[in-house]
Amino acid sequence: MIKLLSETAFKSLIAVILINFLIGCSAQRILSKEEFFNRTVTEIDSLFNADMFRHAHWGVLIKSLDTGNEWYEKNSQKVFMPASNEKIITTSAALLNLGPEFRFETRVSYRGEIKDSILDGDLVVWGNGDPTMYTRFYDDPRDVFYKWADILDSIGIKSITGNIIGDDNAFDDRPLGYGWSYGGLDSWYSAEVGALQLNENYIDFTIVPPDTGKDSVLVIPNLPSGYYKVINNIEVADTGRNRLKYERKSGENIIYFSGKVRSGSKEFEVSPTITNPTLFYVTVLYEVLEEKGISIEGKPVDVDSIESWDQDADKDSLLIQHFSPELSEILKFLMKKSQNLYAETMVRVLGWKYEGLGSFRNGRKIVDSTLAGFGVTEDSYRYMDGSGLSRYDYVSPETLVKVLEGMYKSEYKDIWLNTFPIGGVDGTLEERFINNSAQGIVRAKTGTISNVRGLSGYVKTLAGENIVFSFLINGNLLSSRDTEKITDRAVELIAEYHYDY
Repeated sequence: MIKLLSETAFKSLIAVILINFLIGCSAQRILSKEEFFNRTVTEIDSLFNADMFRHAHWGVLIKSLDTGNEWYEKNSQKVFMPASNEKIITTSAALLNLGPEFRFETRVSYRGEIKDSILDGDLVVWGNGDPTMYTRFYDDPRDVFYKWADILDSIGIKSITGNIIGDDNAFDDRPLGYGWSYGGLDSWYSAEVGALQLNENYIDFTIVPPDTGKDSVLVIPNLPSGYYKVINNIEVADTGRNRLKYERKSGENIIYFSGKVRSGSKEFEVSPTITNPTLFYVTVLYEVLEEKGISIEGKPVDVDSIESWDQDADKDSLLIQHFSPELSEILKFLMKKSQNLYAETMVRVLGWKYEGLGSFRNGRKIVDSTLAGFGVTEDSYRYMDGSGLSRYDYVSPETLVKVLEGMYKSEYKDIWLNTFPIGGVDGTLEERFINNSAQGIVRAKTGTISNVRGLSGYVKTLAGENIVFSFLINGNLLSSRDTEKITDRAVELIAEYHYDY
């Protein structure tokens, strides 16, 4: 039998329950802003002191852009190999000193005279490093060449008695960065740099496995040319993983393919480099002109092979002037895709514009001056290439934060921020920060070479505070994913930071 409580007893019970609830709430009081902050920083500290990385070296700096206060630091003034975080320095110098509307220039001129439909002389192409003649900007990397052929045809030129000469003297003849690994020079990320550049100075080959082991593997280039030769020694296997190898020996443009590919597997792409970008450039131009019906008696020539070459461009008669897309668009591809060739080109075009010759040494003068403007002293870093591929680069998290902070406060803030990969959205961060608090909020540059990882950029907290950070790790013997678990969680903690009172 259920006995109902009296109204007085019922009210007394409710009072007891309410008192107990309030006692429980007081035991779990709301944290103060300072306590919440300290708890967040303590958790971040535990990440960067994880036992799994006891063999490695961390450098970390997290700072508020709004207050100027440091959230957290660990070895922030010590120098580390930055890998592609070096591109933060290079890109800032390019944007500040060239301006977002800068365009690379290419001139097509001739030496000799045009009689009727004949160019009796040489066709000369001069450039200052335009890296954009590739499928990032065009449907076909030869699109500009086809346009030039149409212009020459419209002028009435049907044949050329001389050579197709590539004048690359805007840059020096040092196509590789200081301290680059010899073992990677035939891979796309180590492409040679030059004043005339086509297809980012490598060839994209689509590898198409056969349906059965009775057929051969197809190797299809994105830019066919007689400039290079392919040796296809790929074997077909019925089982196992694809284990393709490719090699281009130093000084040669013969690309050897070997290894095994499993029949029925998906097609994939590899991108070996070519050597002598200038000769590659004018060879493909030569082939396009002939394809379009312009006969040429001479041959493709790198100007460096002409001993008596007169560099006075005023003696050439201009036919065509071509300009690249604006620098603001080019820098997006540089940073979001971490394109080494673009970064190396930026240093050299700075040298060309301000010192008269596009060498790394001349470009570094402009970079040094830019860093000085951010309050970075020359004795606190080593800037040895533009991309971070060199193992002689050394920079501290503090230096990177100074650059990031300076650019955030510059007149080009919005353009600058738009160059960075966005977490879970695009670039090298497209597959990171997915379905967490930092997705779409963090903008950061990644950095990866053997045993080196980096992540530096910007994120906003739930409390609305703008944060700049730099994480560098050297001597890392674990995988990239292991490192990402640490850095990405740290960024998530920053993004999640808030206080309720």
